[in-house]
Amino acid sequence: MTLIQTRSGPMSRAKTSLAALAVALAGITACASTPDPDAQAAAELQAAMVEAMKPATPEEIEAANNSDPLTKANFWSKEYAKDAENLDNALTFANALRGIGSTERAIEVLSEVLVIYPGEPRILMPLGRALAVNGNQLGAARAFEQVAVADPGRAEAWAALGTALDQLENHQGAQAAYDKALAIEPERASTLANYGLSLALTGDLTGAEGKLRQAASTAPGDIRIRENLALVLGLQGRFDEMQKTSAGYAPDAVVEQNVELLKDMIQSAPAPEASREKTAIQAAASEPEKAAPPAESTGLRLRRSGG
Repeated sequence: MTLIQTRSGPMSRAKTSLAALAVALAGITACASTPDPDAQAAAELQAAMVEAMKPATPEEIEAANNSDPLTKANFWSKEYAKDAENLDNALTFANALRGIGSTERAIEVLSEVLVIYPGEPRILMPLGRALAVNGNQLGAARAFEQVAVADPGRAEAWAALGTALDQLENHQGAQAAYDKALAIEPERASTLANYGLSLALTGDLTGAEGKLRQAASTAPGDIRIRENLALVLGLQGRFDEMQKTSAGYAPDAVVEQNVELLKDMIQSAPAPEASREKTAIQAAASEPEKAAPPAESTGLRLRRSGG
């Protein structure tokens, strides 16, 4: 029997090397295809963050705006956190905060976004109102003044400035601001009414009556305007007219009580006449209602008009 011996030639060795390389590559590929748990978790977290930072859909916004004030504020808090530089989000969030009585936080939000949009009237107007509600009439006046100077044709800004100045007892400046507002919108009832109060506080009861009557004719259903007109008539000693003006929105007992109360105030207030009238107005503004009229009825008090 002849034994045949084989030798490992170059071709054989090459085949062996290729086979080994294939095995090694297969191992590497297998390792690469095995998922890394840490990397996968990081990718999922990143995807979740991207999803969470997406703006709300129109449907979500509508649902939030139609919900209760606290839910609405929480919703816009999240939207504001997603993009603190978005002016619309900041304004809506601040308005929602005021809706739940969180005025100080609203001031913070508006002040923060004002740094990004300096001098922006859309920020300054609600900021001024929030400052006024919070008792900072000087800050409110400054905010409204910036808007009025930047946009002199904006009646809303001049009217708000007048109200803030009246609160600071700068009645002359307030009346100048009301004049500017009314030059732009002559039939602006709230401005006419507040102008009337300002004139009453400076002792000009005739002028106050004129402004309040004009306001009442423009907005006949505004109870606050009728209250103030009745008060000004009473301060002039025209108590019958005061009662007629008050009739229809307050119980007869409350109207009669207010007339007697005002008579006592005028008689007991110190002279001179202008000082006596102003003292009576100030007392009426803070006089508590002794009766308990229905919610839509009121006692003797000054009431500023909004807007």
